Amino acid sequence: MDNVIPISGGAGKEEGLGPPTFSFALLAASLSIAFGANAVAIKMSLAGIGPFTAAGFRFLIASLTIFLWARATGRSIRVRRDQIATLFVLWVLFVCQMSLMYFGIHMSNASRAALITNLQPFFVLFLAHLLIRNERITLRKLLGLFLGFGGVCLLFIEREGMAEQFRTGDLLIVATTLLWASSSVYTKRVIHVFTPYLVVLYPMVFSVPLFFLEGYLWDERMIGDVNLKVVAALLYQALVAASFGFIAWNTLLQRHGAVVLNSFNFLMPISGVFLGWWLLDEPMSVNIGLSLGLVTAGVVVIQGSR
Repeated sequence: MDNVIPISGGAGKEEGLGPPTFSFALLAASLSIAFGANAVAIKMSLAGIGPFTAAGFRFLIASLTIFLWARATGRSIRVRRDQIATLFVLWVLFVCQMSLMYFGIHMSNASRAALITNLQPFFVLFLAHLLIRNERITLRKLLGLFLGFGGVCLLFIEREGMAEQFRTGDLLIVATTLLWASSSVYTKRVIHVFTPYLVVLYPMVFSVPLFFLEGYLWDERMIGDVNLKVVAALLYQALVAASFGFIAWNTLLQRHGAVVLNSFNFLMPISGVFLGWWLLDEPMSVNIGLSLGLVTAGVVVIQGSR
């Protein structure tokens, strides 16, 4: 999952929302698993496409899809003049975040990336405490923070089979996650003057040329040995994790609210680690298993406190 999914609402009772149903639970769980698998799909696509070029193709396809969806459903894509500066900030954060994410996953494992990126709610909690009124860290949330960060610390103390580039890649993904959290908190402060798809669409659209420029300058090969597996992984990122995921997540958010929907977030790190082991033959060490348990427990504790 990345910040193509807008930040959900805060704590508190959500009035006028329908009760969760079995079909809602099934779709919410499926989306959480799909978002967790995104790091695996990115790693698979990098077997044939350079990291920055892959980001360019992904968000070109995703932005076209969301644009066509907006037009087909009669949604306006017009931006007011007073919204331009806000979108510019979100665009800068988006370009930096995604550039670091793709390059970081290129240097690390998908399963490690899936665990580290799930620090996002912990970073959001900390930043919101500092920057948003009435967002305070309770003792329960503090416990969640310790669990989540403790889990990721286990990744960094692991020595066996860890090349130096893995550690560099992991640090890039930490930076990515902090940028994602910053973008989410900023979005939460300004979302009242936007419809959600606009804060997703425009940063995507204007980032595409920069991603391709980065690919031209820094990818070893922009396009290498592309096969069906690489293409499928790229389409997964663009259509499932970004476009369809964005539309479906926001539909569920409107109907059932953030508190219920976010209760499924614990599935994301589980999905990423399991699929990295199963599809990419990545190691499942004791440290990774413990890290997964702590990060997942931290997410459950924090979401349970909302």
